[in-house]
Amino acid sequence: MQISARADYAVRAMLELAAEPRTVTAQALADAQGLPHKFLEAILGDLRRAGLVRSLRGAEGGYRLARPAEDIAVGDVIRAVDGPLAGVRGMRPEQASYEGVAANLQTVWVATRAAVRGVLDETSLADVVSGKLSPHLRRLVNSPQAWEPR
Repeated sequence: MQISARADYAVRAMLELAAEPRTVTAQALADAQGLPHKFLEAILGDLRRAGLVRSLRGAEGGYRLARPAEDIAVGDVIRAVDGPLAGVRGMRPEQASYEGVAANLQTVWVATRAAVRGVLDETSLADVVSGKLSPHLRRLVNSPQAWEPR
């Protein structure tokens, strides 16, 4: 799975908002995480349209989470800016069909999506900010193979 810069920046901005109870400007979010301001503005627009952030105008304007951080999964943020978590040639895995020796490949792609969901949809912004990650996630990262590049 490849995490796009757009998704990475979106999650980082949302973590900043999760850690800050006040309204935060796009510039402050960009500065806090070293993100390009204009690119972040476009990302924040996607997050607003997805109902994950609220924007406020005026002198005290900026952005804040639309729901509690406990209720926003990392997967929600990625979907808001990049679309489905797992795709096959631009389709959802259940839409792919294969013949012959590849007939069971669809099952592999659906299982891959389920595994990704098992991490990203079960991890909230609050979990990441607090560092209180699930036992499932801890088991995955405690495996020696998890940290080895392939």
